[in-house]
Amino acid sequence: MSRVVVFVFDGLQAELVTPELMPRLSAFSAEGVRFERHQPVFPTVTRVNASSIVTGCFPGTHGLPGNRSVIPAYSATESMNAMRPEFLELRERAGRVLLVPTLAELLAEQGLDYIATGIGSTGQSFVHHPNGDAATHGATIHPEYALPLGLSEELFERFGAWPRASLPNTARIERMIDVVTEYVLEERDPAVALLWCSEPDGSQHGSALNSPRVHEAARAADAGFGRLLDYLEGSGRADETHVFVTCDHGHSTTEAIVPLAELLSEAGFAGPGEPGGVVVAGNGGAAHLYVPDGDEAVVDRLATYLMGELWAGPMLVADRFAVEGTHPTSLVGLDGERGPDIALSFAWDDRVNEHGQPGYAYVAAGRVGQGQHGSMSPRELRTYTVARGPAFRAGASIESVTGHPDLAPTILRLLGLEVPGHMDGRVIDEALVDGDEGAIPFPEVHVASRVLDGGEYTQRLVVAPARGGGHLLSAGAEFVES
Repeated sequence: MSRVVVFVFDGLQAELVTPELMPRLSAFSAEGVRFERHQPVFPTVTRVNASSIVTGCFPGTHGLPGNRSVIPAYSATESMNAMRPEFLELRERAGRVLLVPTLAELLAEQGLDYIATGIGSTGQSFVHHPNGDAATHGATIHPEYALPLGLSEELFERFGAWPRASLPNTARIERMIDVVTEYVLEERDPAVALLWCSEPDGSQHGSALNSPRVHEAARAADAGFGRLLDYLEGSGRADETHVFVTCDHGHSTTEAIVPLAELLSEAGFAGPGEPGGVVVAGNGGAAHLYVPDGDEAVVDRLATYLMGELWAGPMLVADRFAVEGTHPTSLVGLDGERGPDIALSFAWDDRVNEHGQPGYAYVAAGRVGQGQHGSMSPRELRTYTVARGPAFRAGASIESVTGHPDLAPTILRLLGLEVPGHMDGRVIDEALVDGDEGAIPFPEVHVASRVLDGGEYTQRLVVAPARGGGHLLSAGAEFVES
């Protein structure tokens, strides 16, 4: 039986993957196929990218545009935090959390199991089985809950209580590997098993990038990954298992916190619930802005205000509006029934922190001097992605542009299943032994500018087009005073 195992190192910086810090992942990468231009979706935050991984779609299609976003079925004037309690309330009100099926749902239709085990946030874990209790096929396992109902008690009796979370999250990584090797793979043997490791992301949020604590977190995550590989080899499963390794985004060092809602109020914009009011949903190094009454003049005024601010970077505007100097949200797959009116990336630069890690960014929330993500910074618009298995090329690398929406279609192909027509992503044929390059997206440059009082604003995005959106490779914006 062919199976797929996906191991996600949350927030993994490519610079950490060295033989000294991460020997098991380094060796695995040398033996497998490396995806050199595998991109996250924007905003570069976890729950959005997790949803793209499990649905094969861009955010505008799957319906979760941010870790925080305004979803009218939940509230028209308050941003929703994408965590399990809020998801449960959204499901009760709207009937669905995501707008398209996940891999778990598609596999269940074929009588196959998808089991996700994660030690990150409850929001990240929830999106794998978001629309039911997974009573028939598959499971979700998290320290705070499990699906189907009753599985938490079964795992408690067998493994005991989950260790407390820590930085680095070493004890929980070890427990996750225990659960996956002794229960998920050994007893359940699902078609797809996904492991979501909270490190090094957790330690990067809690300390300076590339610091000794982050190095310790990378070692702990690598040791857990090594135990997984050892189990596959020792159990005789390695030769029939395809292993994907990826991360959801990169990281920048926090330059400063931008209190965007307060600044908009000071600039004369109305607040939520008022005529022409603006709702702000912070997403780390990005922010989504909503004008619930759809006033295009307010959207235009918002955009021109942002263009002149030093902490503001590139911005996208919903396709239904025509705002000079901006790009449409559909360009990167953010346009849709739950999409923002304006999607702003905060500004960044390439200064180096005290530990030699380049990349600073302004953010909506975080801790100055510590790691954060969400923006279009080149330090965040990247992943570390590699795969190994019987169907993959060995000791190779591919330079074609790929992204998180492409993982689900490729997994379905590995399992011999049809890729449904609603998926935005494509099968990454060029990574497969018997594949060919097919329709590989090539990058396009998009430039927009606008003359304002006192200068000209210009933004430039490099995007590889794809169905339902595009893979954002790089971006930049500047305001030049006249």
